Amino acid sequence: MANFEKAACLGAGVIGASWTALFLASGRSVAVYDPAPEAEKLVRDYITRAWPVMEALGLTVRGDPEAVTFHLDASEAVRNADFIQESVPERIAIKHAVFAQIEPHLKAGAVLASSASGLTLGQMQAGWKNPSRMILGHPFNPPHLIPLVETMGNEHTAEGVVEAAEAFYADVGKTTIRVQKEVPGHVANRLQAAVWREAIHLVQSGVASVADVDKAMSAGPGLRWAVMGPTMLFNLGAGPGGLAAFCDHFSDTFNGWWDDLGAPVLDDGTADMLVEGIKEATKGRSVEDLSTDRDRMILAMQQALRAKG
Repeated sequence: MANFEKAACLGAGVIGASWTALFLASGRSVAVYDPAPEAEKLVRDYITRAWPVMEALGLTVRGDPEAVTFHLDASEAVRNADFIQESVPERIAIKHAVFAQIEPHLKAGAVLASSASGLTLGQMQAGWKNPSRMILGHPFNPPHLIPLVETMGNEHTAEGVVEAAEAFYADVGKTTIRVQKEVPGHVANRLQAAVWREAIHLVQSGVASVADVDKAMSAGPGLRWAVMGPTMLFNLGAGPGGLAAFCDHFSDTFNGWWDDLGAPVLDDGTADMLVEGIKEATKGRSVEDLSTDRDRMILAMQQALRAKG
């Protein structure tokens, strides 16, 4: 990990720009690849907006926001990189093309982590001649602010690569979990997909509006889940008896709820219903304005959690 001083970010969308800002804040230099002509401006603007937030979290002590270069050739971007975060569009043909382009130019010992959320590690490894230095490194958006990274290697991954990546992520302020079995969506996306499925079902069933279902989450379990996971919280919910007492007392209740959960389909009609609900909830506020509010509140929670720790 001590050698991971030069980073590269492949892809300069929202995820790639956020990774770039975070790596710069940690004191690394970052080479960014994206063929879009506006990529440099978008990334520099993103860094400018993200820097005060990272500064408030104490992440910029070693950082230099100007230690970034931009490249139209992916192989040039990775040539001197020790750690590469790949965030190109999530289409397997595009990823395979980028992997084939950069593989002959990788520095010895370099690690590449993919931000992919929908594609599996096995699918992506098929684009390599030797995939031993590639792993999954899936973040939550925005990566410079949300600590979680889901890491994964498999039988094709060289010994110590996942551990080295996890140490690197820890050094830039991330919290990692190890995905032990390949499943679509990994871990956290499946959890939020399950919650969203029931949120949609509640709206479709006329139980509550889109805005009120969202409010029920943000003013209720979402606050608790920011500090502990659901199983630990239920362990606390039964007092001294812990999780065993909780399961004994509520097993019939939860089994009944699970039997009643819905299974909606995200078709055009459902999407239209949700979009109309969001329009009513946002009252014309822009995505940028709402994102600023989101980041401000996440920052406050992160500061509180760090102060407690």
